[in-house]
Formats: sequence, C-alpha cells, structure tokens
Amino acid sequence: MTGGGAGESIPISALQHAVYCLRQAALIHLERVWAENRFTAEGDVLHAVADKGGSRKARGMRRVLSLPLVSARLNLTGVADLVEFAPGPDGETVFPIEYKRGKPKLHRADEVQLCAQALCLEEMTGQPVRQGALFYAQTKRRLTVPFDADLRALTESTVAELALVLGSGVTPAPTPHRSRCRACSLAELCRPDMVGRPVRAWRDRMLDRALS
Repeated sequence: MTGGGAGESIPISALQHAVYCLRQAALIHLERVWAENRFTAEGDVLHAVADKGGSRKARGMRRVLSLPLVSARLNLTGVADLVEFAPGPDGETVFPIEYKRGKPKLHRADEVQLCAQALCLEEMTGQPVRQGALFYAQTKRRLTVPFDADLRALTESTVAELALVLGSGVTPAPTPHRSRCRACSLAELCRPDMVGRPVRAWRDRMLDRALS
C-alpha cells in the first residue's frame, strides 16, 4: 500500500478516508492497519474491470481505464478508474469517472476523491476539468459532480490537513460522527481509547500475548 510518511506522495484514495474520518486515513496510510469487511470486498469487485486498464475509442471519444495520475503541486498520486476524452473546439474535454459501491453519500468523501483526480488531470493535460461523475453500483447511474470553487477548496484543504497528519506521524482522534463507525472495516482495530498512541503497537502486543 502506498505510504504516507514525510516526503512521500499522498495517495488520492487516502483523501476519501480523510474526509470520512481523519483517524481512519491515518490508520490505513500511516500505521498500515487494514481489515476487510463486506463493503470493502464489494468495492474490490466493482473496481476489478477498471483495474484491467486499456484504452478504447468510439465516435471520436477516447475512454481510458486505470489512468495513472500525479500532481507535483499537491504531491498526489493515484489511478483514475475511467477518464473520457472528448474532442472539442479548444482541445479535448476531460471527464473523470469513479466507480463506487452502494449509493450516493451524505458526506463529500467521494466527491473530494474525484475532484483530486480532476486537479491532477488539469496539471497533466493543461486542460480545465469542469466536471466528472461518480457511478454507484446500487443505483447503476452516473452522478455528475461539478468541480466548483467550494469543492476545489475542500479538496485542497483536505490534502493539506492529511499531509500534516502523515508528516507528524501521530494518529488523530476519532471522528465526532460516530454513526460512521458502524460501516468502518477498522471499527474493531480503531480503539478510540488509544488516541495519541499507535494502534499498530497495541495490536502487535495483543498478538504477542495470544501466541505466548
């Protein structure tokens, strides 16, 4: 899994975790703690097709799967599930699409992840990326996401906040939105009472005790 120490690039996928719960992002990308549940398994299946990569062209539109992304300005790296490049009068129109399990969320984690992809694409192509889409497996519909000033600001502030956390090496407190913990695959490993101390160290101690 791509790391998150000082000087390392930030995975775009980590931004989704950071919006949902900054502690969750640190557990995954700083402490390297991970656990599968039904939701993560469904997400893996959904991304299996996009992960094969490749490029197709139809009716003048170029569709690229698993497109590597990078932003030197924001120190981001990642992969876009699908990017559509349509011909236009001023060059290609760039339209990123991210596949998600479930349905649209009440929070903006998915939108921030998609917007980060757009910021990378703007830097890489030199073309403005004004909107993209989230495709949800449960609704089987695209949800168009305009990359307006508010979403761009939220995305860049999330990048900055996560960079500080990963650079500090300190796992932050749990999210105040405790209802989110029910769907989190790390609920059993999170240990809210361990705030300020590495969860990985606690987990290793428990394993040592069980095996001794």
